[in-house]
Amino acid sequence: MTETRMSTPFVAGEREMLDAWLDWHRETLAIKCAGLTDEQLRERSAAPSTLSLLGLVRHLADVERAWFRRILMGEDAPRLHSTLERPDDVFDAVDTMSGEQAFAAWRGEIAYAREVSAGLPLDTIGKGLRHGNEVSLRWIMVHMIEEYARHNGHADLLRERIDGVTGE
Repeated sequence: MTETRMSTPFVAGEREMLDAWLDWHRETLAIKCAGLTDEQLRERSAAPSTLSLLGLVRHLADVERAWFRRILMGEDAPRLHSTLERPDDVFDAVDTMSGEQAFAAWRGEIAYAREVSAGLPLDTIGKGLRHGNEVSLRWIMVHMIEEYARHNGHADLLRERIDGVTGE
């Protein structure tokens, strides 16, 4: 895999550090998927799981959308790849979506997240609630880093299973 990630700073302010680590993890997911065909991106981990790299990209697009559109900005933004009635479609219904489509949606949500959060202080309270609780931008950023870190571990295992490629 070609290394395209920016290095994270060892010393920086809180905002710069959080932005850098979130972007590093976002790009890690892209690296884990790089160079694969749509068929390979759809390949499942192991029964009964329906986990695939394409499913992870779709899931993380929905996660970006939920936290930055719905919770931070208070928008009425429906899920992209599932419904409340069929939440597992984000992973289960990947057979008709191309990698290009999934990555375009994911990159679009990342661009939106960067745009709306760029000028906001970390103490900004989101306009939406999560389980009845207010949530700060700082909490969202830390949660997003955790979310990507966890799923990048899944992506690493999936990629190794597909073609033997490993890496940080």
